[in-house]
Amino acid sequence: MYHLFLSIFTSLSLLTSCALSPALLHFTAVPDASGTSASAVEVSAPSALLMEASTGTVIYEKDAHTKLRPASITKIMTLILIFDALEKGTIHLEDTVTVSEYAASMGGSQVFLEPGETQTVDTMIKCISVASANDACVSMAEFICGSEQEFVRQMNERAKGLGMENTNFVNCCGLDVDGHITTAYDVALMSRELITRYPQIHNYCTIWMENITHVTKKGSSEFGLTNTNKLIRQYEYATGLKTGSTSLAKYCVSATARRDGMDLIAVIMAAPDYKVRFADATNLLNYGFGRCQIYEDKNEDALPALPVTGGAEDLVPLRYEGSFRYLDTTGADLNTITKEFKLPEAAAAPVAKDEAAGTVVYKLDGKEIGSINLLFDDSVEKAHFKDYLQQLFELLLV
Repeated sequence: MYHLFLSIFTSLSLLTSCALSPALLHFTAVPDASGTSASAVEVSAPSALLMEASTGTVIYEKDAHTKLRPASITKIMTLILIFDALEKGTIHLEDTVTVSEYAASMGGSQVFLEPGETQTVDTMIKCISVASANDACVSMAEFICGSEQEFVRQMNERAKGLGMENTNFVNCCGLDVDGHITTAYDVALMSRELITRYPQIHNYCTIWMENITHVTKKGSSEFGLTNTNKLIRQYEYATGLKTGSTSLAKYCVSATARRDGMDLIAVIMAAPDYKVRFADATNLLNYGFGRCQIYEDKNEDALPALPVTGGAEDLVPLRYEGSFRYLDTTGADLNTITKEFKLPEAAAAPVAKDEAAGTVVYKLDGKEIGSINLLFDDSVEKAHFKDYLQQLFELLLV
C-alpha cells in the first residue's frame, strides 16, 4: 500500500505556468534587486524602488532605505487603518463622520470641510484617495480612534508589524514635521499591504474626477475632486495609488499598475518636480513589466491520504496550505518547473488537523526556488483498546 502511495506522489509534477490570482497564501521570489545596475533603468529621483506585489520581490532599488519625508504618501497607512476598521466592523461605509474644529484647521491639500459638517466614511475615503485631503484624514483618525494622536500610535504599530523598520509617523496626513520619516522600501511595504489586503482601494484611487456635496450652515454646495495622480490618465496600466509633495519632501509617489495579471509598485521619493516623479515611476513600471514573469501553482489537484500508525483511523487526508508563486526576472522557461513531495512513510498518532505533514518543494533547473507545507486535513486520535477490538472484529468478518 505504501509503495503505491509513494509512487503517486513522486510521479506528480507541475510543468505549467498559470495566470496571477489575487488570493494567494504562499509565494516565493528570486532576490534580484541588489544586483541591479543603476544603468538598467533610468531613474532621476534620489530614492526609488520597484516591487512585485504578490510576492514582495524587490526588482529594482536605488537608495531605498534612506530616510526621507514622505509627504502625503503617509496616507497609505491612514487608508490601511481605515480599511482595517471597516474589516473589523467597527465602522461602516455609510457611517456619518462629523468634522471637528481641529480637523477643519488642517492646511495643505484639503477639501475645505467645515467644523460640524458631516460626510460618510465612503466620501471621506474618496477625499483622501483622490484629492489627498488632510482635513478628511484627521476627521477619520478622530472618528476611528477618538484622537489623531492615538490613530498615529496605531499607524506606527501597524508599520512595525509590516516590517517598516525605518518609519516613524507623527501625523496621519504627511505635513512636514520633524521626525516624520520613512523610506522608499517601507512605502512599498505598506502599499503592498493596502492593495493586496484591500484591493477595493482601487475603486477609489482610480477615480479621475468626482463631485462631493458640502452641507453646512451656509447651505449646500458642490466641490470637485480631481485625482492628484496623473498616471491614472497618462499610464495605460495604472491602478493607483498615492502621491505626495511638500516643500521639504519634494515630489513623491507610490504608483501601482497591473498588466497581464501582474501587479507592480513603483515608489519614487524626493523627485525635483512632478514631471520627474511620474516619468521615473513610468520608467520603473515599464522596466518591471518588460523583465518579469509570474509562475503560479494553485495546487487544486487531489492528494492521496497518508497512512497513520497507532491511530483510531488508518489514513489521514492531506491538503495544500495554499497556492505557490514565483517571480522570475531572468527569462527562464517556467514550464520546466517541477514539484517534489517530501512526506514521511506514515504519520504517528495522534495527528492534529492543520499541522504540517510535509512539504512540496519547487525546483527550476534543478535548483530549489521555494516550498509550501502539506497539512493534515483531519485529526486522528491515538487508538485505544476498543479501537483495536473493532479492527480485529472487522478483520474476522472479512
